[in-house]
Amino acid sequence: MTQHPPTAPVDRPVVGSYPTYEGAQRAVDFLSDSKFPVERTAIIGSDLKMVETVLGRLTRGRAALAGAGSGAWFGLLIGLLLSVFAAGDHNVVVLMLSGLLYGAVFGALFGFVGHALTGGRRDFASRSQIVAARYDVVAEADVAEEAKNLLIKLAWRED
Repeated sequence: MTQHPPTAPVDRPVVGSYPTYEGAQRAVDFLSDSKFPVERTAIIGSDLKMVETVLGRLTRGRAALAGAGSGAWFGLLIGLLLSVFAAGDHNVVVLMLSGLLYGAVFGALFGFVGHALTGGRRDFASRSQIVAARYDVVAEADVAEEAKNLLIKLAWRED
């Protein structure tokens, strides 16, 4: 069976506009609580921009520490998967602990070497997110008026 992407609705008027995603989410939640058919709505972010928040300086030591943490989790997962095939109960603990230890060591090594190979081009850690200047709640044309009226009631409650 072939799946096709949903077709873009032709006429979906804006029934509410909010400065934050949480506000738009609260509006759709209110519509849902009011038994409105929320499957006929959407939240559309406009004027998108990427915001990269710098978390701090990234040194080789921090890169190694981050690598050790992620390597330990991966090693623990591998140890857990291998323990399914282990013969005795004591082997399960040994496999998990050795997976954790080897994962941490190799993760630290890869983190250190990986950062060292960047040559100082990116010596900081950051987190990226896409944010919008405005979030519009839209609804299909035949239910848009009902949605607007419900959201007016929400605005009255919040004032």
